[in-house]
Amino acid sequence: MTPATQASGLSSAPSPTSSSDSKHIAGADLDYDVLIVGAGLSGVAAAHHLRERCPAARFAILESRTTMGGTWDLFRYPGVRSDSDMFTLGYSFRPWHSDKSIADGQTILDYIKETAQTSGIDKTIRFGHKVTGANWDSLTARWTVRVQRTNGNVDIETRYTCKFLYMCSGYYDYDEGHAPRWPDMEKFKGRVVHPQHWPADLSYADKRVIVIGSGATAVTLVPAMADTAKHVTMLQRSPTYIFSLPARDKIANVMRKWLPSTLAHRLIRSKNVLLTMYLYNRSRRKPEETKQLLIRAAGKQLGPQFDVDKHMTPRYNPWDQRLCLVPNGDLFKAVRAGKASIATDEIESFTETGVRLRSGEHLDADLVITATGLKLKMLGGSVISIDGRPVSLADTVSYKGMMYSDVPNLASSFGYTNASWTLKAELIAQYVCRLVNHMQANGYDVCVPRLGGDETGSLPAVDLTSGYIQRASGILPKQGLHKPWKYHQNYLLDLASLRFGTLHDGAMQFERRPTARLARETQENT
Repeated sequence: MTPATQASGLSSAPSPTSSSDSKHIAGADLDYDVLIVGAGLSGVAAAHHLRERCPAARFAILESRTTMGGTWDLFRYPGVRSDSDMFTLGYSFRPWHSDKSIADGQTILDYIKETAQTSGIDKTIRFGHKVTGANWDSLTARWTVRVQRTNGNVDIETRYTCKFLYMCSGYYDYDEGHAPRWPDMEKFKGRVVHPQHWPADLSYADKRVIVIGSGATAVTLVPAMADTAKHVTMLQRSPTYIFSLPARDKIANVMRKWLPSTLAHRLIRSKNVLLTMYLYNRSRRKPEETKQLLIRAAGKQLGPQFDVDKHMTPRYNPWDQRLCLVPNGDLFKAVRAGKASIATDEIESFTETGVRLRSGEHLDADLVITATGLKLKMLGGSVISIDGRPVSLADTVSYKGMMYSDVPNLASSFGYTNASWTLKAELIAQYVCRLVNHMQANGYDVCVPRLGGDETGSLPAVDLTSGYIQRASGILPKQGLHKPWKYHQNYLLDLASLRFGTLHDGAMQFERRPTARLARETQENT
């Protein structure tokens, strides 16, 4: 086995170069203690915490694309930005130094890359390595991970092995977004574009644009395009809760001016975590009051002539779906200035020159953007099996929002739906480190969460009514009624459980595999 770099705990194993390597699945450069899948926001966090907390662990990151950054490299549509403040979306270990708390996509991508480069994490990434499947072998207590690489025009399958498999590949399909079809779309003489794959050559200057959708992508696109386009119409089937916050956090900037950097970062992060939790819990306790507050705030910014009841009053309560943030009210300003408009209706059909609505109204367009949402894909689309038997995540129950019942030595990074993704991603990373260290210190080969007799796991894992969640109900795991099988969506509760809670909670089982050690030692000595 390739020795770990003693100073950092990083493996310096070279990437495999030929298909013959796949025969040597426990070869010197293919076997790791931990394999991280995905080099985005979560993957970099996972690597950082492994290096800091598990310095003896050999690990590598497998990234299917040719560059790092994940979501923030994939999305290139105009105005792409965070919908969470960067003091919590950013890493706890690398303070956010920009004066903008709501950042654009390129700035976030640069931040991720600089974090990886500064710490040397980028050197552990194997680019162009797409994980297609993984099989757990109970005899050897190891995952065999199938990886597809492309060498010229030839696809090569290589196999890695690892003790622990850590999936940080996000939760949606990078290959395609949700793209519904409407009658007569082929008649439209303009261009139809999904924002997940924004063409580099797309020009919308002086064009009439329709953005179909009312979620985070739509409310970002409309103001970003409005200054250049002739006019932009946001066409929504039903309204979404939209609220405005300043792009710059004045309190945070004052703290950073007068306090040491590290202290300021911790205080700002704590402030924003607590504020987000308070607003979310208040929304759930007093939904009607919160609903009216959000609608009134939007109406005030849109002006007295705007039909708030029709265009800004959702059919659901706040946080039944994720709220949409517009920094500095940019969407509202574009509408009030007449550069953009909002239409609430359903599409009857496309025409040569635009879209006909069920109300009979016709919206003229040169360009249609289908901001109609994402497609979920769990574990990056990898096929997981145990001793050759495929595992359907829909048949499992989520353990602490990060592992799956009866699936050993595997964790996945899944952030919050009501707060910054990175908050939960880092807690999961820290918990994985605790598991790795505990198994190493006590000679365990396996950690696996198992359901007790009093837990059925019959509830949906994600309690949102959003379309992309509902469409994926058949591939998502379930959650239970009691901890550790229940999703908290609460940072403080997860902090207590994942960072400070006992590992021996009755659900997590630790096992030794003497036969596995014997088989491994025999193989290594051969």
